[in-house]
Amino acid sequence: MLKYLITVLAAGLALGLAVPAGAAGDVAAGEKLAAKCSGCHGKAGEGKGKNPPVAGMDAAAHVKALQDYKSGARDHKAMMRSVAKLSDQDMADIAAYYAAMK
Repeated sequence: MLKYLITVLAAGLALGLAVPAGAAGDVAAGEKLAAKCSGCHGKAGEGKGKNPPVAGMDAAAHVKALQDYKSGARDHKAMMRSVAKLSDQDMADIAAYYAAMK
């Protein structure tokens, strides 16, 4: 039982490290990075054509989506190219910027 508990706790810790706890997003930095997103997602993140809105999106969900595109867990060629060089902090910054648009 103890071995099971340790395994479950270790797995939970590992999952929690996907975005470091100290990697709170910086809205100002995110605004600069998000300039590249506006071509597809609209200047104010309102969405454009078939591309979904990102303004007001939950920051944690947004970071997860960006990480999934980067890892290949989500398949969208344009998004995969767009996030390829983003760091976890860049993703947190972008997510913070769009989350602040409520």
